[in-house]
Amino acid sequence: MVASPTASPEPSVDREEQIAKIQLFAGLRAEALKLVAQVAIEESHAVGTVIFKHGDVGEKLYVIVEGRVRITREVQGMGEEALAIVGPGEVFGEMALLDDSVRSATARVHERAVLLAIHRDAFEDLLFVHKDLAYEVLWNVVRMLTRRLRETNDRFAMLSFANKF
Repeated sequence: MVASPTASPEPSVDREEQIAKIQLFAGLRAEALKLVAQVAIEESHAVGTVIFKHGDVGEKLYVIVEGRVRITREVQGMGEEALAIVGPGEVFGEMALLDDSVRSATARVHERAVLLAIHRDAFEDLLFVHKDLAYEVLWNVVRMLTRRLRETNDRFAMLSFANKF
């Protein structure tokens, strides 16, 4: 069961400062950070809370302000396999927003978490209206996904090497 977050319409700390520390929004101008902050909603989640499950429709991307979230996938015959544990300043759940597919994994709170959630519609509207912001965010997404792909390649290389012995 996916639990409901405790949402806070008013930020507990300055959202623009929080957003400026996040890789996805790194290097954005102050005006752009303000626009993103206006569409972000703060959520608090207890340990063990399922933010979303594999196969769910992706409606939000999440930015971790505090705490950690474990990204997992069920592997037949093996159980739950941790793909990543993400912490402050990191983004998760963005893939479903970028390609309109269902969630590719499950996200569960590993340590009590404060998140900024950005809904798909608000994000798309923001990028549609502000083309310069869209361009900057696009390049940050490319850099983030490239980094993740390199990490995955390194992980597979290590697994391949370990299987030889």
